[in-house]
Formats: sequence, structure tokens, C-alpha cells
Amino acid sequence: MMAWFTEAWAQLAAWRSQWGAMFDLFAVVLAVVAFNMLLRVVLRQLQQRITRSDNIWDDAIFNSLYRPGRALGWIVGLNIAVRVADPPADSLLAVYLDPVRRLALIAVLAWFLLRLVAEIKQSVLLRARRRGETIDETLAEALAKLLRASVFIVAVLVALESIGVSVSGVLAFGGVGGIAVGFAAKDLLANLFGGVTIYLNRPFSVGDWIRSPDRDIEGIVERIGWRFVSLRRFDMRALYVPNSVFTNVSLENPSRMTHRRISETLGLRYDDVAVLPAIVTDLRAMLHEDEAIDSNELVMVYFTTHGAYTLDVLLYCYTVTTQWARYLEVKEQVLLRAHQIITAHGARVAEPTTRLRMAPDADLRDGQGESRRGNTD
Repeated sequence: MMAWFTEAWAQLAAWRSQWGAMFDLFAVVLAVVAFNMLLRVVLRQLQQRITRSDNIWDDAIFNSLYRPGRALGWIVGLNIAVRVADPPADSLLAVYLDPVRRLALIAVLAWFLLRLVAEIKQSVLLRARRRGETIDETLAEALAKLLRASVFIVAVLVALESIGVSVSGVLAFGGVGGIAVGFAAKDLLANLFGGVTIYLNRPFSVGDWIRSPDRDIEGIVERIGWRFVSLRRFDMRALYVPNSVFTNVSLENPSRMTHRRISETLGLRYDDVAVLPAIVTDLRAMLHEDEAIDSNELVMVYFTTHGAYTLDVLLYCYTVTTQWARYLEVKEQVLLRAHQIITAHGARVAEPTTRLRMAPDADLRDGQGESRRGNTD
């Protein structure tokens, strides 16, 4: 075994003396490839262990570091390979090696931070769901976007500084050019500031049902971006509304209602006027006893109007639930019990009728010529 090792080492020394720097370069590249393959295997084993743990933060850090870490391994290895190759000082490779290396390291660091912000946001939302906590996803998305934008801007400025570009000059040029850009992209800026207004004031969040009486805008909010808000209509079509629109229209957010209202008019016959007070009293008691009706809110049952053929009774209250299906169920039960109360008092809901009154001396003849007198209803 020792003899084989000695012979192999001698052969490598002979190759190195024959090929010189090319042999060293090949050996370094081969070592870098082997190292990255080993690193990939180790990271996969580590990922399996981390996935089985209940801690969500180690998942966030590992997922953020996985790909940038592998890229960093290649950058370091290739940098060593170029150093070993020892290119001439006046060659392009030697001139641009340090700037390219710095830019690559800055890009990898920015990549890691961008992934870390996204993973932390997902981890916070996941932990809130597991604990049954309520968290504002819109605010979380806004903070994540702000952090990502900050990381990107800082990375660009640091990269420019690393290659010798004056950052102060860039900022000064940006101040002058920003005016021209503002006029050219005023609609884009209006949407951008509209998005900032939405994030700060939070008139709605992802998952809310919104609608505007001023525009044909209604649906469930799916995403709030910097340029537009993505809605899903109730017919399942997608609707994209520019953010600037929400600064100029009235907006309703039914998802934030505290109660749902029941407002119905029950029409009784004029023949039932004698039992009308008892019916109103029983209807009012029925609403106050119903646990699905909020008695702390306004509850009204009153005889309000003499209609064309009905005695109109207003039934007005608020349900505890705000869910649409549950609200319809409560309303159905209220109306059914109201009809039961009306029927129990011997009354009936009025139907459209027409009454024709004939004069006492009117001469009515049938098809056989026989005369009939009297009142006909």
C-alpha cells in the first residue's frame, strides 16, 4: 500500500513538473467540484434533520442559506483556482479578478438577505397559524417588501462603490433625474404612493371582501402589490385595480362588519287588525329571546303602514354572526317563526286581492236570461 502511494505521488510530481501551473489549476478545480458535491450531500442530510424539528426559525435560516452558500463555495473555489493559475498582471483576468470577486460576494450576501426576509415572513405567518393567532398578512407583506427594497438598494450602492463609482454623484444625478422621471412616470408613481397609502391606512387586507359604490369594483382581495390590487370576483374572474384608484373612490369593506341586519316588512290582512297588537308583542319577544339576534343592538317590531291591501309590520334587528350562510340560516328561522306566530293568532299574511262591490239594484243576468240581484265580492 505504501509503495503504491509513493509511486502515485511520484507520478503526480512528474505531471506537475511537466504541466506546471496547468496541473495545479486542474487539481484546484477538481478539488472545488469535489468539495461542492460533498457540501451538497451534507446540506441534504442537514435539511432532513432540520425538517423533522419543530423549530421554524432553523428552517428559515437554512432555506435562506442553502443556495447562496453553494454559490459562495463555487466563488471561493474559482478564486483560488485563478490565483493558482497566476495569470500575467496585465491580463484581463488579473485586472478584473478583484472587482468581479467583490461583486459576486455582494450579490451572494444580498441574495441571502432577500431570501432570509421572505423566509422569516413565511415563518411568522406559519407560527401564527399554528398557534391560532391573528396576524395582519397585509402588514407583514408590506414590511417584507420594504426590507427587500432596502436590501436591494443598499446592495446596488455598495456594488457601485466597490467598483469605484462615486455614490454621492449617483445620488446627486438621481435627484436631478428624478424630476424628469417623475413627469414621465406619474401614473406609476401615483400607483406606488397609492400602494403606500393602502399599507399605512389598511382600509382592507388580503382576504377581505371590498366593493365601491362609485366604480364597478367588488371582490375578494387576493394580493396587494405596489402597482395594483388583485381581486377575485364572485363569478371567479380576476380583477386588477390600480392602487391610485383607491385614493379617489369611496370604498366599502363588508368583511369588517360587526353584525348583519334583518329588515323585513310583514303584510297582514285588514281583517286581522284585532289581533295585530298581540302579534307585534309576540314577534318582539321572539326576537329578544333568540340567541342568534343581538339584543344589545336595535330591535324593532312595529305596525308602521296601512298599505293598499295590507297592514305592514316592520321587523328590524341585527344578527350576531356576520357569515353569509349562517346569516341566511338565522333569517330563515326568524321568518318561519314569525309566520308561526301570525298563524297561531288566527291571522294570515295578506295576498293581493281585488274587491268589486255592485249596487243593490243591479240587474245581473246569466246565460239563460235569469236575473240575479245582490252584492258580489
